[in-house]
Amino acid sequence: MIETNRLILRRPEAADRPPLHAMWADPAVMADLGPVKSVADSDATLARHASYAPLGFWAVVHRENGKTIGFCGLKPGAAETPIAGTLEIGWMLAQPYWGGGYAREAAAASLAWGWANRCEEAIVAITARQNVKSRGLMERLGMMYDPALDFAHPQFAADDPRRDTVTYRIERP
Repeated sequence: MIETNRLILRRPEAADRPPLHAMWADPAVMADLGPVKSVADSDATLARHASYAPLGFWAVVHRENGKTIGFCGLKPGAAETPIAGTLEIGWMLAQPYWGGGYAREAAAASLAWGWANRCEEAIVAITARQNVKSRGLMERLGMMYDPALDFAHPQFAADDPRRDTVTYRIERP
């Protein structure tokens, strides 16, 4: 679907299921994102994203070795949040691929796809306030912090620090 110098972003296939589940079951990967997922939870996530077509998060595949290394793409903002009805970008990578610029490459390609194929005037990204690495990537992508859209994420318990959610926004170029 989308090709970059080092990555292919495409609809998830059956072969992506084990590496994506391994990523979602990794406590380090999920530390700022949510609870670790069971196999059933992973399958439900894949099904939910398939229902967003032509949007949805895509499998991120390393071109050189053919391995599925993450999940990245665009989806509708969740209905129970202030970003409902907006286009949201998100990403996550398996630990061995952290720090190599893959998340930025996949996210930049997803943004470019969004601008070329969608009519929205802006794209947003959300994360836990404590997620410094994702917030830094949002800024490197040209996104601006929008405190007016911060919220308590309903996915998390009231005492969970991940509930404190920040929103970044980028306007159509």
